[in-house]
Amino acid sequence: MIESSQSEKMGVFLTYGMVGGGDGAFIGDVHRKAIALDGKARIVSGCFSTDPENTSRTGAGLEIPPDRLYSTYEEMALAEGKREDRIDFVVIVTPNITHYPIAKLFLENHINVVCDKPVTVTSAQAGELKALAKLNGLAFCVTYTYTGYPVAKHARQMIQNGDLGKIRFVNAEYPQDWLGTLLEKTGQKQAAWRSDPERAGASNCVGDIGSHIENMVSYMTGLKIERLSARLDTMVDGRKLDDNATIMVNYQGGATGVYWCSQIAVGNDNGLRVRIFGSKASIEWAQENPNYLKISYLDQPTQIISRGRDALYPVAEGFSRIPPGHPEGYFEAFANLYKSFVSFLMKNKQGETLLPEDRDFPTIEQGESGVKFIETCVESSNKNASWTDVE
Repeated sequence: MIESSQSEKMGVFLTYGMVGGGDGAFIGDVHRKAIALDGKARIVSGCFSTDPENTSRTGAGLEIPPDRLYSTYEEMALAEGKREDRIDFVVIVTPNITHYPIAKLFLENHINVVCDKPVTVTSAQAGELKALAKLNGLAFCVTYTYTGYPVAKHARQMIQNGDLGKIRFVNAEYPQDWLGTLLEKTGQKQAAWRSDPERAGASNCVGDIGSHIENMVSYMTGLKIERLSARLDTMVDGRKLDDNATIMVNYQGGATGVYWCSQIAVGNDNGLRVRIFGSKASIEWAQENPNYLKISYLDQPTQIISRGRDALYPVAEGFSRIPPGHPEGYFEAFANLYKSFVSFLMKNKQGETLLPEDRDFPTIEQGESGVKFIETCVESSNKNASWTDVE
């Protein structure tokens, strides 16, 4: 459980800027609303678009002074880095291919970074960002949103405590249907850049949602993938990148698993589901019904844990926001990432003692792991789904 730091009790707040997320974008507004939920950080600068008029319009709506609205991210990083009242962190919500140069420049100007996933398009780039953040003593959060759900945190603690016994097998899936047609040819902005290798990188489906599977399983179980066999499919004629993938994995220590992600699975909205089977018990959690956890035992009746009603482990309970029966969802999970990240920055800024639990947000290390997973899946698929080691 995250305790309120002295700075938080005194009403101190942080400031941040944003690159991307201008008028017409989706995820930038989600970030801003999630950050605002706890009121511990406020937006004071931005380069919201490559179109200066969009940046001006978005900035005016957010009541940002004109002198802290920038035409380019380069201008923003250099100017903010020189200010005595520089932003405490920047939020990067741009297409994948741009993450690396933007994050690198802000780190070089001694500004903490929050970046959408995948953090970069190559693991070499992710490794550079990791080294640079460490060199400059900066924090780097990658927004794997679903780790923010309290029940996901409870599942993680169960596994760490040995409640499931030895993990034997993992089955995880993430089906959607929004790319069941050639949507990118209609002018739909989100589909257009995700399906474009020049902006998304070497993978669409695995990069966009398969990476969430890798991260969630890793977060819950602590298992490290040793090798995998992946088949990446492009089901819709005329599409350049994958829209469906089946991945078999072997973990260090002997456990195995199967992942499936799809954007052409008609009838599915956002169906991230994780099932973890241990020697004593198994658990099942679904993102579309995130307040509940199904627990099955060898020698006891199956249980359904309900967030808000049933006692969670303390570390998870600290992220539960409202009473039982009032669903907590995507915005709250996103806000919980920022709750951890902002609390960490506040304590660090005030010189307070940092505890291991203060780092309960996805770090650049998890971001690097996700990119290596994507790269290995692409490599395996290109070799006829041959088993490939994850470096």
